[in-house]
Amino acid sequence: MSEEFSALADLGTESPVAPAAPATPLRAKEVDAQGRSYATGRRKDAVARVWIKPGTGKVTVNGRDQEVYFARPTLRLVINQPFAISDRAGAYDVVATVKGGGLSGQAGAVKHGISQALTKFEPALRGVVKAAGFLTRDSRAVERKKYGKAKARKSFQFSKR
Repeated sequence: MSEEFSALADLGTESPVAPAAPATPLRAKEVDAQGRSYATGRRKDAVARVWIKPGTGKVTVNGRDQEVYFARPTLRLVINQPFAISDRAGAYDVVATVKGGGLSGQAGAVKHGISQALTKFEPALRGVVKAAGFLTRDSRAVERKKYGKAKARKSFQFSKR
């Protein structure tokens, strides 16, 4: 019996060859001729086209600075979430054009676009950004109004007489 344990112990002393982790990320870096990475972000009815490139952290939306376009601080916080989660605050300049929806939906669309573009520029960040849920398109939208109803589900006031 002790001979079997010693034989097993001898087998355990050999160092098993572990498979080497891939040094390169699974995806390739996608950059255009100007050194920018492009992505499209969507939220509600808003669609954002986003380009990021290394810079000082300036965010331009529809030709205006983010403080002017998104006056509410909460909307600016939403836009900067992908950079905060990946520790890249102030590392990239963002140029975005947004159409459709309201300001909240547009901010969500820009966030989605920045997250997608960031993972295209630095594929190693994909795991961090995906774990935070920023790569998934938030498909929630307003339910349509039905006929015979005041809104989507609200009925008109009932009158017995």
